[in-house]
Amino acid sequence: MSVYPLDPTLQAYVDASARFVSRDDSLAARRAAFAEACRHFTPPAPPHLLVDDRQVGALRVRLYRPSGAAPQGGWPTVLYLHGGGWNMGAHDTHDWFAFALAKRLPIALVAVDYRLAPEHPFPAPLEDALTVWQQLRDGHWPDLSRDRLAVAGDSAGGTLAAGLCVALRERGLAQPCLQALVYPVLSARPHFASMQAHACAPMLTTAGLMASLAGYVPDDMRQHDPQALALEQQSAAGLAPAFIGVAQWDPLFDQGRAYAVMLQQAGVPAQLHVGEGLVHASLRAAGVAGVERFYDALAAALRAALL
Repeated sequence: MSVYPLDPTLQAYVDASARFVSRDDSLAARRAAFAEACRHFTPPAPPHLLVDDRQVGALRVRLYRPSGAAPQGGWPTVLYLHGGGWNMGAHDTHDWFAFALAKRLPIALVAVDYRLAPEHPFPAPLEDALTVWQQLRDGHWPDLSRDRLAVAGDSAGGTLAAGLCVALRERGLAQPCLQALVYPVLSARPHFASMQAHACAPMLTTAGLMASLAGYVPDDMRQHDPQALALEQQSAAGLAPAFIGVAQWDPLFDQGRAYAVMLQQAGVPAQLHVGEGLVHASLRAAGVAGVERFYDALAAALRAALL
């Protein structure tokens, strides 16, 4: 087993996270433990940030926006798709991500309570993301921009964010201004070197990743659908510019790097940010120097795309 020389503050986060691992292996217990961990690691909300929950049909969303008057055309907006292995999390578990961006940018963020696997495998979560995306494009919220829109997601949410861009292209619809993918899952293939080198890394193991993938895409044939796993496409031409952030010690490291190369080879601007010394799910560790640098890089990419 590899030994990872984590920064002491990041190691403290990893140790604290272990306290929230459910002793009951039922899905309900694991979902409850995940939600409790998310609450524990959520810092106070930034001042002057409005947060309220809304409905889009049967879907719940959480809207974060500055308290001042919206600029002409509405607030630039990020559609946010949460992580959690496609089987955990909701629109209200990832305040910490929204708060980190709200401290850095005058934008709105809409978090989606998409349906979860294994009860609702692919394509259900992606369909939910597309539903809310279309609501934004149609001007469902007058104080949010219809044009200055980006999509972002971490881990499983990064999968959905990338898949949304592929789905929009396949439907002949306009792309986001940016797709921001944070340690995304982009393939079910096991050949990536990082999946062996970091198979037992903190916060995400290769075995855990594959188990989650089996719930999200239980049909082996659908694992080759690029709307499910974006590295399966033959060409990335026509997709939105991308920010792809990866953690150094993560089974998913090489997937993010490979996708950046695929996009660049297709002529799509793609920035790869390597979170040196970071592990999967480390963006919950507010205050860790490498995490703050990661958020700064993400915010800079969103600023360039939306503001």
